[in-house]
Amino acid sequence: QVQLVESGGGLVQAGDSLRLSCAASGRTFSGYAMGWFRQAPGKGREFVAAVSGSGTITRYLESVKGRIIIARDNAKNTVYLQMNSLKPEDTAVYYCAAADRYLRPSDYDSGDKYDYWGQGTQVTVSS
Repeated sequence: QVQLVESGGGLVQAGDSLRLSCAASGRTFSGYAMGWFRQAPGKGREFVAAVSGSGTITRYLESVKGRIIIARDNAKNTVYLQMNSLKPEDTAVYYCAAADRYLRPSDYDSGDKYDYWGQGTQVTVSS
């Protein structure tokens, strides 16, 4: 059974940092893209960042570039989201997603292209 388990969320103040982790189990995703999406209260799901299977290609939501970094450790079957200079508008439930087939980088921001999802971790940024 494939599972993606997110951790690292919490309540922080504006300007603080958080690192989210997503540990995959049940199969290896080392050859396939993994990503992070978020959903704020009353809003739809939003792409945040994604990384290729090798870790060499990344894509980001324009508004988080320079503040958020995605990385993966294939030996640990884990993807990370380092979030710096957090803003109240970053408040959301953050979800990890993984594909089980090749995705073109142009498709990284399409949630319907991913096959597995975690349960989400809450990030709350106070002003």
